[in-house]
Formats: sequence, structure tokens, C-alpha cells
Amino acid sequence: MIDSLFSSTATVTELSFSDAILTLLLSFALGAMISFTYMKTQTVYTQSFALTMIVLPTIVAIIILLIGSNIARAFSLAGAFSIIRFRSAPGDPKDIAFVLFTMAAGLACGVGAYGYAVLFTIILCLLMFLLKAVKFGSKSSTQKLLKVTIPENLSYEEAFAEVFNIFNVQYELRKVRTTELGSLYELVYAVTLDPSTNQKELLDAIRCRNGNLDISLTMTPTVVEA
Repeated sequence: MIDSLFSSTATVTELSFSDAILTLLLSFALGAMISFTYMKTQTVYTQSFALTMIVLPTIVAIIILLIGSNIARAFSLAGAFSIIRFRSAPGDPKDIAFVLFTMAAGLACGVGAYGYAVLFTIILCLLMFLLKAVKFGSKSSTQKLLKVTIPENLSYEEAFAEVFNIFNVQYELRKVRTTELGSLYELVYAVTLDPSTNQKELLDAIRCRNGNLDISLTMTPTVVEA
């Protein structure tokens, strides 16, 4: 029984009703397990994505069951799915990894490798919890995007170098552009702040240098257009 569960060779050519029910139930259960892991290991997520991960393994398993070993049917389904266009923007790399995770679980269930599907899902879910617990890849400092408006008579090259040194801020000037018909400059910095840095005091010091003009500090640096 155990050997049959972990068998990686699919020799059955006809789809039986009992096998189909087992495949659907197991793929749904694995999808729910992966979705639960995702919700517990991610700080921000959407309900639609969590629900999608539950049904995605089942959908993949159904496709594999329908294809079987029929090459013509495989090409037909490939042609049908080629007309589907996904217009959503690329998401977080972790989200893409979980999507591949759910598809792999559904694929394993579809080919009848139930034991391997359960084994790999449990191991990867435990790995996700472990990486979350040890905070793997997290940084002690915080990266932000700082936009500062200065008057035209203020040299922008070293306008805030002294302020950044006082507050131990690592910075890189990413973009400079003129506004208000050339009477003002807008500077865009990629800055790295220590957790102990008082952001209000930093902004107040910058305001004293730029004459209390506009300042914006975002949570994470974004792509700056050239």
C-alpha cells in the first residue's frame, strides 16, 4: 500500500471514479494546507489570492486527469489555454513561489503520486514556517524613498550631506528634476535608515535646509523613471 502511494510511474490508462475522487479531495486538502501556510507566514495578503491557492491544485489535477497519456488531448488543451491572457501585474516573488508550489502539488496529485504530493507539501510548508521564524533575509535597516524640493539657489549635490551624516543615513541621489518653471528642484534619494533613527527629527532638519518646502518619505524605494 505504501509503495503504491509513492509510485512515480503512472500505468493506468483509464480514469476510474474512485481515483478521480481521491485526487480531487487530496489536491483540495493540499491546497488548503498551502493557503494556510501562506496566510500564517505573510504579513500582507489578499483574500482572493488565498482562495485561489486552495482551488489551484484541484484545477491542475483535473487538467492532468483529463489529459492522461493522450497526446492529441494535451495539444488540444494547450491550444485552448493559449487564448487565456493574464493582465495582472507581476506580484511579489514570494507569491509566485507559492503559485508554483500549489501547481506542483496539483500536478503530483494528477499523475497519481499521492504520497510524494503529501510528503513534499508537508516538507515545504514546514520550511516556510522555519524561514519565517528565523526571519531569514530580513534587514535590520529600513530602505525608503525620500523626495525633497529645494530652491534653485541651493546646490543640490551636497545640499543635505551634513544632515545625512548627523543621522547616520546612507543615501544615493537617484533623480533631479526642475519644477515651477525652473525655480525649484525636486531631488529623489534612496535612503537607508537605522531602526533607531528618529524620522521626525530627520525631516525637521531637512526642512530647515530646504526652506520648509515639500518633503515626502515613502516606506520602500520604488523604480525611478529616467
